[in-house]
Amino acid sequence: MTEKIKTYESDDIVVSYSVIRCIHAEECIRRLPRVFNPKQRPWIVPQNASAEEIADTILNCPSGALHFERKDGGVREAVPEQNTVTIDPDGPLYVRGDLEITTPDGETVVMKETRVALCRCGVSKNKPFCDNSHQEIHFTDPARVTLKEGWTSEGENTGTLRITPTENGPFLLRGKVKIQGSQVVFREKAWLCRCGGSQNKPFCDGTHAKIGFQSTAGSST
Repeated sequence: MTEKIKTYESDDIVVSYSVIRCIHAEECIRRLPRVFNPKQRPWIVPQNASAEEIADTILNCPSGALHFERKDGGVREAVPEQNTVTIDPDGPLYVRGDLEITTPDGETVVMKETRVALCRCGVSKNKPFCDNSHQEIHFTDPARVTLKEGWTSEGENTGTLRITPTENGPFLLRGKVKIQGSQVVFREKAWLCRCGGSQNKPFCDGTHAKIGFQSTAGSST
């Protein structure tokens, strides 16, 4: 998962931007356009606002493409205390928390993160991350979540959440997590579809094997 990181710096803050992880959710543009303006070059000008304003804005970036480091002694970017998976209708899985993304065998942590947008349409060229390919293929899913017998809509979602994009298969989530769509479910282990074909989205139903899903195209995971 090689990332091209650009940095933009003022006296008080350093903003880092991962080009490949950006899915143009535009939270930064809507919240602080005098700093984040794609019509200007450079498109990020941290001198145009306080470090506090910029930090608050970056924390709303759902893909984790934006991060910051304070130079003014301000509060560092904190690891969220709660792990959440938010299913975007017709879009990706937005995950926040104390995240560890592993190799497909689950043995090695390749990235520690706090915010990611994970592909669930199956065709991203930047797997396991979303690259907006769902828009090109007109992927549809209403983010329906159905509670199964023995599952609960209440629970804990703290601690480390380990995310394993299994080889040619689903995401394996291990750790306490809240999964939220039409309903909310708390799990300590979950298999989430990333081939786009499950009839039980967001959960895997084995369709990846039937359709020959390949998880390695364009990515190491």
